[in-house]
Amino acid sequence: MDQLQPYACLPETSRGRRFPEEAAPTRTPFQRDRDRIVHSTAFRRLVYKTQVFINHEGDLFRTRLTHSLEVAQLGRSMARTLGLNEDVVETIALAHDLGHTPFGHAGQDALHECMAEYGGFEHNLQSLRVVDHLEARYPQFDGLNLCFESREGILKHCSRTNAHALEQAEVDFPAAAAGVARRFLDGGQPSLEAQLCNLADEIAYNCHDIDDGVRSGLLLMEQMLEVPLFSRYARQALTQHVKLARPPQQRRWLYESIRLMLSDMVYDVLKTTQAQLAESRPASVVDVRATKPLVLFSPGMRAETRELKKFLFDHLYRHDQVMDTMNKAKQVVRDLFDAYQETPAEMRQDSEPAGEITLQRRVSDHIAGMTDRFALREHARLTGRSLFHV
Repeated sequence: MDQLQPYACLPETSRGRRFPEEAAPTRTPFQRDRDRIVHSTAFRRLVYKTQVFINHEGDLFRTRLTHSLEVAQLGRSMARTLGLNEDVVETIALAHDLGHTPFGHAGQDALHECMAEYGGFEHNLQSLRVVDHLEARYPQFDGLNLCFESREGILKHCSRTNAHALEQAEVDFPAAAAGVARRFLDGGQPSLEAQLCNLADEIAYNCHDIDDGVRSGLLLMEQMLEVPLFSRYARQALTQHVKLARPPQQRRWLYESIRLMLSDMVYDVLKTTQAQLAESRPASVVDVRATKPLVLFSPGMRAETRELKKFLFDHLYRHDQVMDTMNKAKQVVRDLFDAYQETPAEMRQDSEPAGEITLQRRVSDHIAGMTDRFALREHARLTGRSLFHV
């Protein structure tokens, strides 16, 4: 690891774990967190969880696992340039979607509707729940007992209601390791590593969703050329490599266009962030948490990425074919919720529920942990119906 800057998350100044543990002899606390994520059950399940296209729709589309790996790669590359802690970035990137439901955002929306009267469901909060409570690997505690800095980065969003609940739940833990939701009440910021992961996540899905969308046939290169941000790099690719205009080379044209766009997004973040750091001059991670966001796109790139996201929303995520699939997926989740709520014994779980929770939260945890294909098998078993032709 290159030299860390003083405003990075430094292993020696970590706020520690909720359950104190002896230090590992050959790994920093953050390397240990990363390894715990990689070996977790929830991480392995990401290989069969939807990004945009459900698993059976094609072997080459991104899954939640490949998305998380791409976020980790981007995050580590940028962290190295900025002198931030790559291990913290990698841990957050690999863990940020652990709480995602099967069937992507459609599954989350359906589960949130089912849980509306019982506290709701939000996949980001569920990711923290997975690492704090649901992983059952250690005899001394539930969850993975990650460091504060890792947990802070995983909790990307949080309502004030949920922040108050998390604060109350941590009153019995060491003060330094508690308070993971405090910034949502006080208006503070997370570490630079957490801020960086948020943008690495956005860059990754903007770029790979274009790739998957065109591969699926739901997006055409002609359509993508209507988006100014993408069009700029597509035309640059043709200028540099004229042969890419020929039909047999168009797949390479797409790849080169995305590569150029992704690189420029990364360089834009690095340049803008370096300027913000030079202006704010934080002396430590404590200063970072007390100031404005520092890891940013430039205003121009931010405007163009918003336009790209709107295009993807309108033409890919809300495409009739995707919507038909997602509506069926929502029905699977609703049917599963009703079936398990009516007959809890049908939930064949590997371990006892963590803590005192309602039946509905148990059902929510069980469904959120499913892969796409397990959810479809369970739906067929419990209802006798198959909504998908797999």
